[in-house]
Amino acid sequence: MYRSTVPLLIVVGGSDPVYRGYCVEQAAAAYPVALIDTKAPSLRPGLVLDYEVADTHDPQSVVAAGLALAARHPIAGVVTWDEYALVPTAELADRLGVPGNTPEAMNACRDKATSRRLFAEHQVPSAASTRVDTLVEATAAALRTGFPVVLKPASHAASIGVVRVDTVEQLPAAWEFAATGADEQGPEGSGVLVEEYLSGPEISVECVTRHGVTTALAVTRKEVAFEPYFEEVGHTLDAGDPLLPEVAPVAVRAVQALGITEGIQHVEMRLTPTGPRIIEVNSRIGGDLIGKLVGLATGLDLPRIAADVACGKVPDLTRTKHATAAIKIVYPPASGTLTARHLPIAPGPVRPWLHQVTWLRDCGERVVLPPAGDLDTSRIGWFVVTADTPSAARQRLAALTDALTLTVGSSPGDHRA
Repeated sequence: MYRSTVPLLIVVGGSDPVYRGYCVEQAAAAYPVALIDTKAPSLRPGLVLDYEVADTHDPQSVVAAGLALAARHPIAGVVTWDEYALVPTAELADRLGVPGNTPEAMNACRDKATSRRLFAEHQVPSAASTRVDTLVEATAAALRTGFPVVLKPASHAASIGVVRVDTVEQLPAAWEFAATGADEQGPEGSGVLVEEYLSGPEISVECVTRHGVTTALAVTRKEVAFEPYFEEVGHTLDAGDPLLPEVAPVAVRAVQALGITEGIQHVEMRLTPTGPRIIEVNSRIGGDLIGKLVGLATGLDLPRIAADVACGKVPDLTRTKHATAAIKIVYPPASGTLTARHLPIAPGPVRPWLHQVTWLRDCGERVVLPPAGDLDTSRIGWFVVTADTPSAARQRLAALTDALTLTVGSSPGDHRA
């Protein structure tokens, strides 16, 4: 087995080449990387110097794997971009004596009921929330809160099991949807939350924290679809977004309320009529290539910044770009079998603004829209573009969407989707 004399950065989970490969690549450009994941790495050869296979959602398994790596190499730091690996990563960092958040702080992020309690204690604007275990309890909580309400699993991610409920008659079906999601959630929380619905545009604030000092770096404006569900179908990030000075203090207070002291934070909020209010704080780089959008729009290398903080170094927060970057996630027009998928436009020198066209589904594969479908079955691909302004970025995404041919044929059972 290869042994290094240079301290390695351990990356826990999050090595999926489609959604997180860029994170590993950018971190590996600065540090030799060792990986702890559920299987051997499938990334570019040479990118990972060593690895251990472990259950990345289990602290004991991750700590054992990390100690095995530490027996072969000096370790500089530990990082993850996997929501479900936050607590195990914190446990490993503590065991190895490298910079990191406490397991208590990561549990507070993962368990949304604890997050809401801490937000209330620190007077961070958020949403009224009640944890429940049964439909009867959910009905009582919804009536106290007032419709509309949101039902969500206490410790899941990616909007799994999250649904808006407008009337008491909708509660039984909504409860079944949320409770099914809760059956698969992480162990940090339990049950379902019944929460006040926050109206208004949804955004996230991308932050970095070192030694307890948080800096808000950028604002991501989100496109949410498939009501009453909360499927994120697009993101736009402008380096000069005028919202940043307004929402940054709220994001910083939310991070501090949870006891986060290190790393990257993806702070989700809604711009309500009463001001910005927190949805949740994810103590890692945002999904859907948001970290890549940060780099394209501002020049800030978010995975490198995360790696630097994890290794106890001062990150470079110098902006080298001032642009807009956006991603449009492609969904099928209906559930069924994908029979045609054609885009007569490709990245290249003629279109330097078109940075990425990625396909997740090929013709002949079945696609299923929400609520029956999830991220793995409903998404066909995405486009990533840059422009000088948000409106120009939206126009470019619209032009790509208009040029795209997608055809879906019916399959048995599609009426149930």
